[in-house]
Amino acid sequence: MAGTNQWEDFYDRHAPFYDRGSFTRHTAVEVDFLEDVLGLAKGTTILDVGCGTGRHSVELARRGYGVTGIDLSAGMLDEARRKAVEARVDVEFVHADATEFVAPNPFDAVVCLCGSAFTMVDLGGDADAHDRAILRNIAASLNPGGPFMLTTPNGYRRIREVEADDEGFDPVTMTQVREDDFRVKGAEGPMRYKERLYIVPELVALLEECGFAVESVWGGTAGRWGRRPVELDEIEVMVVGRRRG
Repeated sequence: MAGTNQWEDFYDRHAPFYDRGSFTRHTAVEVDFLEDVLGLAKGTTILDVGCGTGRHSVELARRGYGVTGIDLSAGMLDEARRKAVEARVDVEFVHADATEFVAPNPFDAVVCLCGSAFTMVDLGGDADAHDRAILRNIAASLNPGGPFMLTTPNGYRRIREVEADDEGFDPVTMTQVREDDFRVKGAEGPMRYKERLYIVPELVALLEECGFAVESVWGGTAGRWGRRPVELDEIEVMVVGRRRG
């Protein structure tokens, strides 16, 4: 997401309530799947882009991996650090914008999960430039041949839900203006933003353009990760690939 006060303020306000969302309840199972699909070995270094409150970062560290999480929201990172202390694990959390961050030392693996940094921009933002910047920075932060997993909203589902008179949807740019409180109860104030909607061939082409060799595309809805085809009503899509070179 773009590095603006609007985004940071929104997530700072929602940070204490974020983990109340139902999509956060399957962390251990999701990390089981990550370990299997990415072929993680003990001691592997992992970058978690858009780590939020650190639920995946902390669980990965609990299992013996060297984890760094980055996020635009200082409030989210405060929650993540609290979790790491409670779990007695060492995770480096960095306050950074994914469109600008390149790791000084490349990682063995990178994840960008649950639509945390990808696809969402301010109403006046350039969604395509935003997403390319994130993916290119991820490629630059990953060792050649290293695995990468991305989950992002399923464009097929979103397009099917668009009403004929929905002026917020632009079929030329494949963007939709949305207003959302991210299903978080307890924090006041939804936010209007623009989201880039990808269908699978377009998403694969973008990843290939940004330096990845795509290996698999599956249904990636939180709590239902698995090696299964993408269905039209799937909430999220999961892409697994490796950095070329």
